[in-house]
Formats: sequence, structure tokens, C-alpha cells
Amino acid sequence: MSRRKFLIAPSVLGADPLALAEAVESLKGRHDWLHLDIMDGHFVRNLSFGPAVARAMRRRWPEAFIDVHLMVDRLDVVLPLFLNSGASLITIHAETEPQLLHAALGSIRAAGLQAGVAIGPATPVEMIRPVLDCVDLVLVMSVTPGFGGQSLIESTLERTRQLAQLRAATRGYSYLIEMDGGINLDNAPRIALAGCDVAVAGSSVFSSPDPAAYLDKMKSEVKEAFDNAEIGADRQD
Repeated sequence: MSRRKFLIAPSVLGADPLALAEAVESLKGRHDWLHLDIMDGHFVRNLSFGPAVARAMRRRWPEAFIDVHLMVDRLDVVLPLFLNSGASLITIHAETEPQLLHAALGSIRAAGLQAGVAIGPATPVEMIRPVLDCVDLVLVMSVTPGFGGQSLIESTLERTRQLAQLRAATRGYSYLIEMDGGINLDNAPRIALAGCDVAVAGSSVFSSPDPAAYLDKMKSEVKEAFDNAEIGADRQD
């Protein structure tokens, strides 16, 4: 089994909205990315942040990798607002406007940003096959989009495995696989072994008494899982 780097992207949606900066500082640099969920109250039944928050994050942490996840209906209106907001990567949902998916991803790339495509728990991988050769990341939602604090839907692990298998078998596929929703210390090793490269964790991280130690523990648990899997593979050989 090849050893992959496992990244953790704490979602500030899981932090106290009146203390976002303090919450990020409590990570003490143990995080890899910062994840920003944008919800419009239409595509999902919740409202969250706007481009001003992304710009403020860029000013406060100029070296940060800011991972923006758009859960919105009107990509033609909302996406342009984020192209110059300081985002490093913008992910859009395949379900929003499928007929405009290629064009929207192209506009993200044209702005000099990395581009991602997301699928909800009920959306098959086949829906995004036409764009897998032109995305930097595929986000598998492991809960129903819109709210934090949900439990991971176990069946989403199979789609993560499917995406990992497609990437390994297809020339031109180099996307990272990200999972978002219900991720914690207990299931992080399983999603990593299923092929997840980037884990988004919000409530579990920011509700911890020591978020930095929590991230350290999560990475340690994943490393141990990879070590054990490699030992098992060697024994089979």
C-alpha cells in the first residue's frame, strides 16, 4: 500500500461565530487547510458566511490554504464574488447547475485558483465522470449538506473507494479526495484507508478542550492505521 499524505481541514463553521479568529489560533498551526462553508439558504437550508469572511481570513493568515465550499444555487451570482476573495481552492456542487459545470470550473481555473467538484450523499460518482480530468479535488459529502454536527453516512465510504480506484486506474486523473461531515477521531482512520486525502472536521475539532491536541491525535490515529495496513499487506505477500 502506497503511503499518502493525509490532510486535515478544520471547518470554521464548527467554531464560535463570535470568535472565529480565536478558534483558528487555538489550532496552533496543526491544521493543513482552513475550510470555509458557504451556504445560501436555498441549495441548503442554512445560511453561513460571505466573501468578506474569506477576505478577512486571507488578511489574517496570508499563508493559509483557504478551502471554500460553495453550497449555493446561483453560481452565476455567487461564484464571481469569491474568485477574488482570497480563496485558494473553490469547490462547487455538481447538483447545482450540471449543464454549467464545465464552464464554472473553467472560470475558477481562469482566476488562478484550484477547482473542486462536490457530490451530495445521494449523488452517484458517474455524474461527475465528465469533469474528473479537469478538477483538483473531489469532495464527497458524508452527511446531508447544510448543518454541522451530523453523523457520518457509512455508505459514502464506498464512493470514496470508487473515486480512489478510478484515479489509480485512469491516466489524467490527479484529483485529491476530500470528505466532509461527521468526521472525528473514531472514523478518520477508516476514511483515510478508503482513499480520503483531505478530511474536513468542524464540530469534533472545535468542541474539543484542546483543538491542537485533537488534530495531533487524529493524524497519529491515521498514521497507525496506515502502518497496520502496510504490515498486513506485507504478511499477505
